[in-house]
Amino acid sequence: MSDPQEVISGGIGDLHSLKAIVTGGGSGIGLATAQLLAARGADVAVLDLNPAAVQAPLRRYTMNVMDAAVVDAAVRIAVRDLGGLDILVNNAGIGAIGTVEDNDDAEWMRVLDINVLGMVRTSRAALPHLRKSVHASIVNTCSIAATAGLPQRALYSASKGAVQALTMAMAADHVAEGVRVNCVNPGTADTPWIGRLLEQAPDPAAERAALNARQPLGRLVTADEVAAAIVYLAGPSAASVTGTALAVDGGMQGLRLRPKGR
Repeated sequence: MSDPQEVISGGIGDLHSLKAIVTGGGSGIGLATAQLLAARGADVAVLDLNPAAVQAPLRRYTMNVMDAAVVDAAVRIAVRDLGGLDILVNNAGIGAIGTVEDNDDAEWMRVLDINVLGMVRTSRAALPHLRKSVHASIVNTCSIAATAGLPQRALYSASKGAVQALTMAMAADHVAEGVRVNCVNPGTADTPWIGRLLEQAPDPAAERAALNARQPLGRLVTADEVAAAIVYLAGPSAASVTGTALAVDGGMQGLRLRPKGR
C-alpha cells in the first residue's frame, strides 16, 4: 500500500511510489501513457500482445486479453514484480470498419471480446490488488465513437459505447471500496492504427485532410495528449473524480461550429 503523504509531498502530478499496469502499452496511446506514468515517477508494467517495443524503465509482459487464464497470470506476475498495484489503465483494444452489415457474427464477437471483455478480465484480476491501495484508480480508454455517430464505425462504436457504460457501472460498484473508475474518450488520434487505415485509402492525403477537418481544432489528436488525460485521471490529483468520461477530441463532442464563410 502506498503512503499518501509520500505521494502528496512530491507535488501535484507526482506519482512517485505508485505502481501501474497499462494494457495495450506496446504502441500508440498505451505506450505514450506508460512512458508518461514512468516520467512522473510511477513503476509501470506494460501488458501487451507484442511488447517488443517497450523499453526500460518500463517492465514488459506478454498478455492476450482474450484468455482469462493468461490475464490472471500476467496480472499476478506483474503485481508481484511491482510490489503492489495502484493504477490500472485498460487500453488494449482494436478497431473495426463498416456498417452494421459489413462484419459477420464472428468479427462482432472478436471485437467485443477484446474491447469490452478484455477490460472486464483485466479489471477482475486487478481489483483484489487495487483494494489494498489508498490511491486505487482504473482508467479505461474509450472513444468519441461512444457519444458521436460516426460513419463506417458500427461495430467499433458499439464496443466503445459498452466501455463507457461499463466505466460508469464500475465506478458505482467500487466507489465505496476506494477505487475510482473513469474513462478517456479520444477523438481520432494519430496512432499506428489510423496510419494503417490511411495507407489503405485510395487517396491517403485526402483521407487525412477529411479526418483533420472533422475535428474543430483542425487536426488529429496526438497520443501524448490522450496520455496526459489518462495520467491525470489515474493519479491522486484527480482524487475526487470518478464516473467521468473525459473527452480529448479537439472539440468534436461538444462544439457545433458554423461552416466557414458564414
